[in-house]
Amino acid sequence: MHRRSLLLAAAALPLTALPGFAAAAEPIQIMKSPSCGCCTAWADHLAAAGFRTEVRDIADEDLWAMKERLGVSGDLASCHTAMAGPYVIEGHVPASDIQRLLTEQLAALGLSVPGMPIGSPGMEMGGEREAFNTLLILADATAEVFASHP
Repeated sequence: MHRRSLLLAAAALPLTALPGFAAAAEPIQIMKSPSCGCCTAWADHLAAAGFRTEVRDIADEDLWAMKERLGVSGDLASCHTAMAGPYVIEGHVPASDIQRLLTEQLAALGLSVPGMPIGSPGMEMGGEREAFNTLLILADATAEVFASHP
């Protein structure tokens, strides 16, 4: 393909089709405990992937009440909760999974990485890593595997 053809093809694409552009269009609002450092590291992971992040510290009891209002049950919970467009994002969900959810616009409540798996974004511990799944939280508050991370 010639350079001119490539430039014309790129100009014809909507900007939201470009990688990272849709992610930057709307901020991800992250609610976390004031004492949590891994939540800040996760927000940094999202920012490095092109997301605009807004981090807000809230009291633990308010955070847990919010999780319940949003449909995040105890077995799906982690240390922080975020909103990405209409979706709840619970825990250390990789930025690529959030981008996929926003692109596919699935009928769901959102995504969760329950607990705090070592090696998930924000939970890096040197070379140590444990496998984890990102779960899709369905409208009835049940969940299914959305992505597996070995």
